[in-house]
Amino acid sequence: MHIWDVAGTGSRTTVDVSFNRLLKNTDCTFCGQCVTHCPTGALTVRDDSNKVLRALADPEITTVIQVAPAVRVAWAEAFSLSPKFATAGRMAAALRRMGFDYIFDTNFTADLTIMEEGSEFLERFTHRGKYRWPMFTSCCPGWVRFVKSQFPAYTECLSTAKSPQQMFGAIAKSYFAEKQGIDPHKMFVVSIMPCSAKKAECELPTMKDACGDPDVDAVLTTREMVRLLRSDCIVPTDLPEEPFDSPLGSGTGAAVIFGASGGVMDAALRSAYYLATSKNPKPDAFAAVRGDNPWKEASFAIPGAGTVRVAVVSSLSSTRALMEALEAGTVDYDFVEVMACPGGCAGGGGQPIHDGVEMAEERGELLWDLDAKSKIRFSHENPDIKTLYSEYLKEPLGKKSHHLLHTNHTAWSVPSKENT
Repeated sequence: MHIWDVAGTGSRTTVDVSFNRLLKNTDCTFCGQCVTHCPTGALTVRDDSNKVLRALADPEITTVIQVAPAVRVAWAEAFSLSPKFATAGRMAAALRRMGFDYIFDTNFTADLTIMEEGSEFLERFTHRGKYRWPMFTSCCPGWVRFVKSQFPAYTECLSTAKSPQQMFGAIAKSYFAEKQGIDPHKMFVVSIMPCSAKKAECELPTMKDACGDPDVDAVLTTREMVRLLRSDCIVPTDLPEEPFDSPLGSGTGAAVIFGASGGVMDAALRSAYYLATSKNPKPDAFAAVRGDNPWKEASFAIPGAGTVRVAVVSSLSSTRALMEALEAGTVDYDFVEVMACPGGCAGGGGQPIHDGVEMAEERGELLWDLDAKSKIRFSHENPDIKTLYSEYLKEPLGKKSHHLLHTNHTAWSVPSKENT
């Protein structure tokens, strides 16, 4: 993709964006892997901490924060704590000490994403002639930018479901704001994400469906969150475990595995099976999509629907290989999960950096363990998701769901395609 290049000569030689461009005018996916692997530590992700601090200091603003699944298994590393001690509950307590009004869990809208994306897949799968195949997941913004710039003909194959981050913002500024009597224009929604590409995602012109303002106002990476906790002198070892707030704070085992490669596929198939048969599969029925192999394939039979051929890929190099194989006709799938970062969100570009050590696999195993220990392991069984549909959305893929939770991936352009 030729994003970076050597610039200057002699003693003025440096590394800069190729062809003297601004980074935003390139095909960069903003995945952040160049930052986490920069040998000199010279590259950094844009820091949005001051934007968040200004909102926290404004008494007229209601601050709402959501935390992604992969953050809970990585933030402990920055404090040299074990994941067993530095739980999601202690993380919620730490964020409360920072002054946020509401602390929510992105797991809630990961479950919501599964309801919409699983329903969308079944709709496409049972009306095959109306769609181009395969259907791709769309929750990784780095992947979405990649396919739009490198393989634009496949943009129509992306699921129209928004990512959990963006679904959360839309629900927070509509359903939750209405329930609490909060003016959505005075609500500031912050995301804590393992991903630097989420910063660009929340700024897309198509992500303003709740009230006309951006559904998500600012994104902080895991590293930015850690820096803010330290600047506020918040010591995790001094904190008790506290719950996330209700009603956007509950999540299932199917939601927490969104942070691991194969997790979105596994979770989607669990609920797609139920939606097709009205019966739950065994929670581990789709375990073939798990593991650290960067390109996994499997086939599963869903009674009443047929055999579903799936693939799971992580890292853009493996993604390119898969896409080229699709173009060549050497592989054929129905449903494909793509994550730009090796190992999925657990290895995201916003996660803590350990020079020379890759942590994605270890973090991913922690997420699978959290799933195995969860009381509820199916997104469609989340009681707060059921309430959201009964009180507000009515049904997956319905009119209100489509307005708030789905998007048009062709409504914005990447720089290389703007004049083509």
